[in-house]
Amino acid sequence: MENIVEIKYAQTNASTNTNEMGMREMQSKVYEARAQQYLLIKAPPASGKSRALMFLALDKLRNQGVKRVIVAVPEKTIGRSFQNTDLKKYGFFDDWKVARAFNLCDSEDERDKGKRFREFFTQTTCNTLVCTHSTLRFAMKDITNEQLSDCLIAIDEFHHTSADVESGLGEIVRRLIANSSAHIIAMTGSYFRGDGVPVLRAEDEMRFHSVTYNYYQQLNGYRYLKSLGLGYHFYQGNYLTAIKEVLDTTKKTIIHIPSVRSRASAAMDKADQVDQIMKLCGEIVSKDYDNCITTVKTPDGRLLKFADLVEDTAKERTALQSFLQRMNKKEDVDIIIALGTAKEGFDWEWCEHCLTVGVRGSLTEIIQIIGRCTRDCVGKAHAQFTNLIAAPTVEQDKVTGAVNDMIKAITASLLMEQVMAPSWNFKTHKEAEEDNSGIEDKRTLIIEGLKPFSSSRSQQIVDQDLNDLKATVLQSPLIAKALMGETSPEAINTIMIPKIIRETYPDLNEDETEEVRQRLVLDMVVKGNTESENNGEEARPDGDRMIRLVNRLINIKDLSISLIDSINPFQRAYQIMSKSVTAPVLKVIQDTIAERKMDMTVDEAVILYKGPLKKYIEDHNGKLPSINDGNPKVRRLAHAIIVLKNLKLRQKMGLEYDPNANYTK
Repeated sequence: MENIVEIKYAQTNASTNTNEMGMREMQSKVYEARAQQYLLIKAPPASGKSRALMFLALDKLRNQGVKRVIVAVPEKTIGRSFQNTDLKKYGFFDDWKVARAFNLCDSEDERDKGKRFREFFTQTTCNTLVCTHSTLRFAMKDITNEQLSDCLIAIDEFHHTSADVESGLGEIVRRLIANSSAHIIAMTGSYFRGDGVPVLRAEDEMRFHSVTYNYYQQLNGYRYLKSLGLGYHFYQGNYLTAIKEVLDTTKKTIIHIPSVRSRASAAMDKADQVDQIMKLCGEIVSKDYDNCITTVKTPDGRLLKFADLVEDTAKERTALQSFLQRMNKKEDVDIIIALGTAKEGFDWEWCEHCLTVGVRGSLTEIIQIIGRCTRDCVGKAHAQFTNLIAAPTVEQDKVTGAVNDMIKAITASLLMEQVMAPSWNFKTHKEAEEDNSGIEDKRTLIIEGLKPFSSSRSQQIVDQDLNDLKATVLQSPLIAKALMGETSPEAINTIMIPKIIRETYPDLNEDETEEVRQRLVLDMVVKGNTESENNGEEARPDGDRMIRLVNRLINIKDLSISLIDSINPFQRAYQIMSKSVTAPVLKVIQDTIAERKMDMTVDEAVILYKGPLKKYIEDHNGKLPSINDGNPKVRRLAHAIIVLKNLKLRQKMGLEYDPNANYTK
């Protein structure tokens, strides 16, 4: 076994070096598929998907009969990735240009956006438009199929699409395929959804040509960034007493604070949370009111520039977003504080540290947040994701196991592996019959007496926001207080939960509120509401949500790798730090996942190695069996080599999993 395989890794710079047309490795790989009408690009955050789209779109405009290009992004700040870009100076045949009138991410007036969208199809001067997903969903209602037939529709962060019949983006994709000759480009860094619903229906996905570029390929080819760290810090009390210990103000950082309704928020207004974080870093000395940047002087005399994306005032928020889209120097900003923004597609190449307070209910969201700090940048050798979480009530060993599973899930997701278990769908018999899901769908439960959806809005909330809504309810101080008292379950379910739903979604009418309430309560009952137990004990801390999220992971428990590096004291609790996620570590995980798909144990591999494999090598003058051999028995021997090679690599890198191990150094 010692001399069968030797593996060496080298940083190649391939993912950042450009070819004669100015394309990086991933972009060149995508460009080779430019003739495809339907193209699905799966690549990690910061891999260059935006520019890859520019290359594709410009080729389709010049060479493939496409007359107009529409790019849709989840939120306005991401529109920055598609602003005017010089490409010719790097060797491409044209530059990417978007007229200001058709960059709808710069417009505040929704009515004006719809008007400009319609105008885009009647004018002949400009051929590119950038808008948000929301604008696309509403404005497409006024555009005919004939007008769409010579268009390219590109959807960024494509996991917002859903195979569900009520998905607005999904319906647009299905309409384009069925009723037009339009081209479609779908791009995503995480081709899975937190709710377990497929992104595309199987019959639609078969039409797409898929190009996958995973994080191992990206990191192995970076020039500067070599590793990613994942840290879980558990604290007691208020998170503001702990955040200073994990916030290194010498690092460019994005801080995501918890929702006001979250237990992690310490019952503070979001503006107060921002103010407290700034004051923990030093003295507020000035504010640039034109760009909405606050300057803080640290105790050692350094000046830090804070950007507050939590700000509610429309004028100030717009001014700051505009500044962030224009910034082009490292010293422009030091720390960005955000709540629901600065995640998907947010481009700040100098970001070194993403500090997230509270448990996120979606693995997709975690991957997107991590992607904010993994862009290659001069002077940045290491990127760090830190999750600051209220200490769970369960034993430390269980938390350690859960964190290890979460880190495995994150790394597997970066390798574009699906790790989330599907969620339940609750339907009436009539609904199941209408959409042909029937009782045979293992994810569908038929519930008698369930109130049918009366609008696409209530179904959208259930399909896309149910996990977050459930977290809002479970973390509500109102619910926590009720659970500690003698409030009846009926009062909680029929009075308090509807009140929270109405506060969260004030646009819902009574029928829609009831439809959401029913499915929320069913979800809690069927999946098991472990937030509180023993008939009304105090609601558990935010950290217990992480344990429940881990319980939804699939294909992770069997991935026998420990990625825990150390467990250290922290805030009367502890911190769990991962090993550095380097390109070699990712390669081992990738190979181990592939190994699990072979359905071969280490014991079987050892037996094959000691007998049939050695004999095969002797009979073939030292030649190793091939994984592509026509003989299935020979392929099995090749599988055994892979299993043993991965075992050896894991042992060499200290990644071998021992369920009885004490990870504390």
